[in-house]
Amino acid sequence: MTSPGTTDAARAAVATARARPGTVAPASTPTARDDSASGARLATSARRHLLSVADLGRDGILEVLHLADSFAEVTERDIPKVPALRGRTVATLFFESSTRTRLSFETAAKRLSADTMTFTASTSSLSKGESLRDTVETIDAMGVDAMVVRHASAGAPHRVAGWVRASVVNAGDGQHEHPTQALLDCYTIREALARRRSGDAPDDFAGLRVAVVGDIRHSRVARSNVLALSALGAEVTLVAPATLLPPSLEGWPANVSNELDPVLAETDVVYLLRMQSERMQGTFVPSLREYAARFGLSRERAARLAPDALVMHPGPMNRGVEIDAEVLEGSSALVTRQVHNGVPVRMAVLFLLLGAAPGGLAAPEAPR
Repeated sequence: MTSPGTTDAARAAVATARARPGTVAPASTPTARDDSASGARLATSARRHLLSVADLGRDGILEVLHLADSFAEVTERDIPKVPALRGRTVATLFFESSTRTRLSFETAAKRLSADTMTFTASTSSLSKGESLRDTVETIDAMGVDAMVVRHASAGAPHRVAGWVRASVVNAGDGQHEHPTQALLDCYTIREALARRRSGDAPDDFAGLRVAVVGDIRHSRVARSNVLALSALGAEVTLVAPATLLPPSLEGWPANVSNELDPVLAETDVVYLLRMQSERMQGTFVPSLREYAARFGLSRERAARLAPDALVMHPGPMNRGVEIDAEVLEGSSALVTRQVHNGVPVRMAVLFLLLGAAPGGLAAPEAPR
């Protein structure tokens, strides 16, 4: 996904737009839909898609976070927009319901001046029996440059990436992964640590202790966060009843605890997960009341955290189950900041896939 000089290119785009709003940085790249030129462009890039945190590694994660710093400045302007992806088209294909992720990606694309297309499964030809492959190939034939895909089936974005010429971003696939959620969570932690330490945002999370609490078995966010946080050096502990842990934890670089209370005093970040009843086939806890009593972050439990501990949740939340409303309103809770940071982080991802070219920034495409 990464290529040399992309962070500098993004900063140049931001600086150019600051000086002359509505202009494009003077650089060129081949037309993306020209197969021979596109092939040459892709040959110089390490990645075409973002399907897993593993696609990035530590260096790739840090590149996204550093680039997001540049785009975060854009989001604070009176006119929060740069022409970095003018002439590109980003399609959001969500086969599951979403508020935060879909709107965040669409906002990110528009702030980069890309055109957007929104696909809604319930009103599409899927209702007439059209297959996933035929659907995405139809959209690809319209000349889109990137597809942001969410699907209930694990591995669906990987299959889509093999069928289309567009770049594919995994926006959540079943119980598998949600890489951009993990990226924005790492960015939010990094930002909070910088504020509390009154220094630069750290690139190394060594010594940081993170407890991921809740329905880990059905969570795509948990897997991606464990991979990303551990890659940056954090120590991760999964906290859940045995019934809400995956059948196998092979390949998960994390410790495990079946009790929350003993972990709290030694935790720097409490990351709470939603009970995903829509994915559950069977009974995994006796009741939500009992689950909240053992694993919910109540006011009493929050009082046992260190004064500078952070509380996070990817949303949507079940108030009173995973977290008490009073805790959510406290200064340690970063839930709305996570949503805010999703925009610059996803701007960075889209720019790295579509706007970065060695030696400069992508210029607008020629008309198709």
